[in-house]
Amino acid sequence: MRLQFILAELGQGLRRNVSMTVSVVLVTFVSLTFVGASMLLQAQIGKLKDDWYDKVEVSVFLCPQGSPSPTCAAGEATPEQIAALEDVFETELADEIQTVYFESKDDAFEAFTERYPDGYLGTQLTVDDMQASFRLKLTNPENYEVVNDVVTGRAGVEVVEDQRRIFDSLFLALNRASLLAAGLAAVMLLAAVLLITTTIRLSALSRRRETGIMRLVGASNLFIQLPFLLEGAIAAVLGALLAVGGLWVGVKYLVTDWLSQSVTWVAYVDEADVLRIAPVLVGIAFLLAAVSSVVTLNRHTRV
Repeated sequence: MRLQFILAELGQGLRRNVSMTVSVVLVTFVSLTFVGASMLLQAQIGKLKDDWYDKVEVSVFLCPQGSPSPTCAAGEATPEQIAALEDVFETELADEIQTVYFESKDDAFEAFTERYPDGYLGTQLTVDDMQASFRLKLTNPENYEVVNDVVTGRAGVEVVEDQRRIFDSLFLALNRASLLAAGLAAVMLLAAVLLITTTIRLSALSRRRETGIMRLVGASNLFIQLPFLLEGAIAAVLGALLAVGGLWVGVKYLVTDWLSQSVTWVAYVDEADVLRIAPVLVGIAFLLAAVSSVVTLNRHTRV
């Protein structure tokens, strides 16, 4: 009997405030879409870091002829200096380096001609214009500074470059986009809270006579407030489910079916990632509705 009464009150409240309920659903949908997009963007950044950082290398460029670097004052790197560097890699940096590849000037020239068969910017270079180097695959790419400190300044070494720095600006831009999405989500969540609060307040005011009678017959606060709580929760959860659906469709058709087919060398988020964040979005919606409803109802329906 009590359940039937609560459901009847819930249906009546939803019918009386259709426009406000739809507004709550839409605002919650938009705000949680931004929240979900921010979470997916962070997941994408994590996938890119895991994938790309494992592939990047540290390049140790050896002295060419005519280099202005102080370590190259004696001219081009000698076989003795190259052998000394190899010994450093095998002893001092053995724990930091996974693999070492030496690219001679001939190897560099061969790679250059394959990439630029007609010359670079109209200039045809020769083997003597190339620069020998070591390519170091690190055990942990985060420990680049350890390798840099040991190798930089040694005789025969012109410069040490970390390819990871190429991606740092990209990750910085993605992180800023994620923060922007999170900021917009916070504003929209605030709007959702205000809308839920307004909806519950209007519903409570429109049913003051019913709640007054319920108080007179000894109904508890929970029994009086439960229909209002359910109204806000249903609207918010519907918005969250729409957000999950929108994110799933977006990832499915924009990322999986289009972007991943066009650019195949990047690891992307997929529909499974959307489903993983779905409980979080629904939980946020329910929490927003519950907090907003309780605060509002304690002012208008409490015995």
